[in-house]
Amino acid sequence: MPDLHPALQIDDLPEDLRRPVLVVAFSGWNDAAESATSAARFLCRTWSMKHAALIHAEEFYHFGLTRPEVRFRKDAPGVREVHWPSADFSRSDEPSLARDVIVGLGAEPHLKWQTFCGHVLEIARRAQVTLVITLGALLADVPHTRPVRISGVATDAELGRRFQTTPTRYEGPTGIIGVLNDACRRAALPAVSLWANVPHYVSEVSNPHAVLALVRPVLEFVEWEADLSELTEAAAEFDRQLARIMAQKPEVQKYVQELERRQAQEEPADPARAGDLPNAADLIREVEQFLRQQRGDAGKN
Repeated sequence: MPDLHPALQIDDLPEDLRRPVLVVAFSGWNDAAESATSAARFLCRTWSMKHAALIHAEEFYHFGLTRPEVRFRKDAPGVREVHWPSADFSRSDEPSLARDVIVGLGAEPHLKWQTFCGHVLEIARRAQVTLVITLGALLADVPHTRPVRISGVATDAELGRRFQTTPTRYEGPTGIIGVLNDACRRAALPAVSLWANVPHYVSEVSNPHAVLALVRPVLEFVEWEADLSELTEAAAEFDRQLARIMAQKPEVQKYVQELERRQAQEEPADPARAGDLPNAADLIREVEQFLRQQRGDAGKN
């Protein structure tokens, strides 16, 4: 069957995939601390994967905002080539998986979102996908000392219960993940969206706890026991670094304790108490500067 649109390139999507699940993540607005895309990349490393499909960049990206990159070719020393932003889809090649998995990764497009989502749905249709799982991450007033909360939406209540998502009451601007979820709903394609709530004061560094929180429900759904030591060790180091900064900077500790209190009582931020806390923007800069410095020092050892 010929491709419906020149921007959509389908290379390897057999018709005999086993109840395939499509997992999708995009960098950008939907990807606080790169948690969603890091989770998708971890899943790609978990199984043997094959390239399956591609959505080309020309119609969907503003190259002044997301620029192509020049890289040296591995197979031709000294030769450089341009790599364009795109959405790449790979499929699992793991016989012992109970069902096949397709992982889509890309940058959030700037243009023609409805057309773009139509291409994703066409990939799902051709692969006879049974469920779409979108991964996202948002910045929230939550402490790093508590388990990462997963909020989300599902096309039906049973899916929401199965993935144990905390229902969201959010209304407002959305990203490509929100548009894709709506497109799935309109196409009667089962979908669930998982969003990790990332502490806003560590937004510029990778958060392995958030990555773990997104990876685990996907692995449980496909009934796969993966080696998570890479992420658990990174999470332990993340905690140690933040414990050091809290020990050295009482204002950071006070801020985190206030977030803990609010979360325990499930209350929103109180403007009347804001004067008792350090300025959030200043605190964020301090924490992230400390973490970058710690990483730099570790690299010298």
